[in-house]
Amino acid sequence: MSKKSIISVLTHSPGTTIGVALVAIHLLSALLGPLFIPYGPTELAGPSLLAPGSSGHALGTDVIGRDYLTRLVIGGRTSIFVAMLGALSAVVIGGLIGVSAAYIGGFYDDAIMRIVDTKLSIPGVLFVALCVVGFGRSIPVLTIVIAVNYMPGALRIIRSQALTQVPLDYVKSARLRGESKLAVIIRELCPNVLEVVVVEFALRTSSAILAVSALSFLGLGISPPTPDWGLMVYEGIRQIYIAPWLVLLPAFFISTLVIGLNFATDGLANALGLDAARGLY
Repeated sequence: MSKKSIISVLTHSPGTTIGVALVAIHLLSALLGPLFIPYGPTELAGPSLLAPGSSGHALGTDVIGRDYLTRLVIGGRTSIFVAMLGALSAVVIGGLIGVSAAYIGGFYDDAIMRIVDTKLSIPGVLFVALCVVGFGRSIPVLTIVIAVNYMPGALRIIRSQALTQVPLDYVKSARLRGESKLAVIIRELCPNVLEVVVVEFALRTSSAILAVSALSFLGLGISPPTPDWGLMVYEGIRQIYIAPWLVLLPAFFISTLVIGLNFATDGLANALGLDAARGLY
C-alpha cells in the first residue's frame, strides 16, 4: 500500500484520527512538559490535598503537598519511556531472531520456536513480577524485563510473516547471486517485514503501558518517590473519598494513552492490510 493511502487512512478514519491525536498529545506532554512545569516531581510545593484549580496548582497537590500536574507529566515520561524502550527492544531483537529462524529453518528454527512456546506458556504478569522481585525495581531492570516478556510473541508474529517471504523470487535471486545468509536476512527479508514490525511495536507498547502501570499499582514497578501513573493510583486510593482526583487523573491519563495507541494501531494495520489482532499472542 502506498504512503499516500496510509496517510489517508490515518487521517480520514475518525477513530484512527482520535487515536493519533491522543498519542501525539501524550508524547508532546512527555517530551516538552518538563520545560513548563514550575516544580520538581518530589518538591513539597504547598499544602497537602489542594483541589484542582487551586492557586499555583492547576491539578492540586497530593497527600504530602507535591504538585500533582508535575507528577502526572513526569510520571507519564517514566511510563512511556519504559514501555516504548521495552517494546522497541522486543520487536527489534525478536524480529531479527524470527526472520533468521524463518530463513535458516531446520534445527535452529525448531529450537527457537520451542523456547518461544515455553515462554508463552508462562503468564506474562507472573513472569515480570518474579523477575522484578528477583532483580530489583529499577527502571533498567523493568525495561529489560518488559522487553524479554514481549519478545517471544513479537518473534512469533514476525517469523510467520517472514515465512511468506522466504519462497519468493527476490530471495531466490539473492541466493543465486551468492549473498550470505546474513546479507539476505538484513538486506532482503528485514525490509519486507518492516510493516509488521511497526504494528507489533505499537501493540506491544500499548500492552506494556498497562503492564508497567499494573506492576506499579501492585508495588512491583517503579520505586517511589519516582512518579508513575500506576503508583499514583495506588497512593491515591487511600484518599479516594476526600480527594478522588488523585485516582481519577492518573487513571484517565493511562486510559487515554492506551485507547489512543489501540485506535492508532488499528488504523495503521488496516492501512497496511494487516491483522492487528494477531499481536495478542
